[in-house]
Amino acid sequence: MIIRPRVRKVALRRGLQTVLSLLLLWTCFDLWTVRRSARQQAGVDVPLFGDQKVFIASLHWTDELVLRDYWIASVVELAREIGPSNVFVSVYESGSLDDAKGALRELQDELVLHNIPHKVVLDETTHLDEVSRPPAASGWIQMPATKSYRQNWTEWFTLQKDEWVPRRIPYLARLRNLVMHPLYEQQKQGITYDRVLWLNDVVFTTKDVRALLATRNGNYAAACALDFKQAPAFYDTFALRDADGYAPLMDTWPYFQSAMSRKAIKHSLPVPVASCWNGMLAFDAAPFYDIHSPLLFRGVPDDLARAHLEGSESCLIHADNPLSADRGVWVNPQVRVGYNGTAYDSANSGTWPSSLDIVIGIWRNRFIRWFHASDLYRERRAVAKTAREWKAQKPGVVENGAFCLIDEMQILLWNGWGHA
Repeated sequence: MIIRPRVRKVALRRGLQTVLSLLLLWTCFDLWTVRRSARQQAGVDVPLFGDQKVFIASLHWTDELVLRDYWIASVVELAREIGPSNVFVSVYESGSLDDAKGALRELQDELVLHNIPHKVVLDETTHLDEVSRPPAASGWIQMPATKSYRQNWTEWFTLQKDEWVPRRIPYLARLRNLVMHPLYEQQKQGITYDRVLWLNDVVFTTKDVRALLATRNGNYAAACALDFKQAPAFYDTFALRDADGYAPLMDTWPYFQSAMSRKAIKHSLPVPVASCWNGMLAFDAAPFYDIHSPLLFRGVPDDLARAHLEGSESCLIHADNPLSADRGVWVNPQVRVGYNGTAYDSANSGTWPSSLDIVIGIWRNRFIRWFHASDLYRERRAVAKTAREWKAQKPGVVENGAFCLIDEMQILLWNGWGHA
């Protein structure tokens, strides 16, 4: 039987209309589900701190503006609400290029005024001092090629091939461990803490911290906020890994490739992840007190870095945390912090995420998963292959943080850091 062209066109049009109608219904159902869950979770009361003892830790470099405008006042308010008998504030600053030291002296004065236990270290060592040292036995690497870096808006400087340079991540790990020293000094005095709260130089409120510490009623190895520098794009893609150990699929909602992680964020629930940092995170403090092997920040071995693989100390800490497997690492999407006031307001005012962000985000996420899976697989396979080759040369050596690895080499510069 011959089908007339007109009949065929009608059939195709009706088929297309049916498909579009089904897609529209699917989209509307997704939107309704996400919006309903967001309303339900927004109505949940945030508990007070109670008798929790909280060790607040923070590391700073060249961030005077946000310190003076937001951070100092927020930390003082937070510490006062937790209570002088239940809090300790540990701050470490080193070699800032602005007057961050002056701002942190003001913080110190405020903490003294309110009898808040604290230790504020203002280290005069600059990045220039660090890069000018003789190479150490570890934490240094040779430049794989000659490369120029920006000195200012008009001038550049060059590092030559085979020149020794300090690695960024071991440097940061060392400083983070210095921030943690007062935890052990307090322990020697018979004072221990339930939570370790790490704060980046972000805009936040005391209510944000209360909500973060209350994630899953406190049942977690670690719980993180979401952080934003230019909302709606979130910031810390380097440390975040979803429940399957994958880096974020996209920097806007719903972020993740893992079905488990996507399901949770669509319902505005704490999101299971392998690792996170995201501007503000809370640890169960117990692993830091382990007598035999206290939890420490670290970088990957130097010889793995020479293979052009890097992992964030903020990711590796979760890979090494023995509680991660039992209690999990979680992102609380109800807690959103910003690196400036505009970003914070954008992430916390009105309806988050917006209906448009939901619709675009869901379909963009599907499109990437459906049509770009092979590209993602190739990138991960290349990293995994390099890691396997390194492992083959290191029998008996275990790298817990394989999911943290990316194809980068990060080095410390006199005015910041760069890629090599």
